[in-house]
Amino acid sequence: MDAPSGPRWLLLIHQIPPRPAYLRVKVGRRLHSLGAVAVKNSVYVLPRSDDTLEDFQWVRREIVAGGGDASVCAAQFVEGLSDDSVETLFRSAREADYEALAKDARRLQGGLGRRKRPSARSRERASAGLLRLRRRLDEATRIDFFGAAGRGTVEGILSSVENSLRPAVDEAPGKALEALGPLRGRRWVTRAGVHVDRIASAWLIRRFIDPDASFGFVRGGAPAREGELRFDMYEAEFTHEGELCTFEVLLQRFGLDDAALRQIGEIVHDVDLKDARFARPEAAGVDRLIAGIALRHKDDAARLADGGQVFEALYEYFRRTKR
Repeated sequence: MDAPSGPRWLLLIHQIPPRPAYLRVKVGRRLHSLGAVAVKNSVYVLPRSDDTLEDFQWVRREIVAGGGDASVCAAQFVEGLSDDSVETLFRSAREADYEALAKDARRLQGGLGRRKRPSARSRERASAGLLRLRRRLDEATRIDFFGAAGRGTVEGILSSVENSLRPAVDEAPGKALEALGPLRGRRWVTRAGVHVDRIASAWLIRRFIDPDASFGFVRGGAPAREGELRFDMYEAEFTHEGELCTFEVLLQRFGLDDAALRQIGEIVHDVDLKDARFARPEAAGVDRLIAGIALRHKDDAARLADGGQVFEALYEYFRRTKR
């Protein structure tokens, strides 16, 4: 998130009248959806940016329209609360969200695990549940301003559920590449809130598969549009298969037999799936670089641009050193 210079924080200080009773509930829900946290009674904080300023301004208007009073101010904590302690409040709030999501995702995963071969009806119910969890994860990620722990756990469980729901090869073979049509200048779509596998896959697509590719980002279960190719999302043309992350699937499906790319694939696998399958020493560093890029940018296109430079540099290193 790119913040303007000056104070780091925005405060919303408000008073809400006892009537109408629904106004307090409405404002509380609105503040929660924005990711704001309370630092005192009726005092809420958000990291300062143009977007969060607009968010607080809208809440203030709702409060005033309902007969209350509210002010928005830029602030810097000097004594008492520190910047670190405020960041901890944000992380704690999102960690609670991720913990609740992980609990619900495990429940969904457990229901599928009891069936060796889920019925069509079970798949339909589980798919609907998966979409709801994905939407909740997207909402939590959108307001995860400081990289709270727990998101990777939820992503891993949901990816496992997606694999369980994917039809077996003998039921519905994946589309042959020829059936996808020309792969030049296509629009490639993935889930919003891109992280390591989606960033690396987008770099691979534009660098080696479709140099004129454009990218789109969707939330939840947005239906595919004609001509789009989807990656690293549920029911995508290119996504996790078995123990392979999307980057590895793309390498395999497009026959990209390049030692440097294989090594990048191993790093992406270790970071994305967190199973230490390849025990790549670079994984921890790449994980932190991508996390930093995600914290720096809310915009997915900006994340792809910065993240693409990371993978371009890695490719150049492995290509030249022949490790």
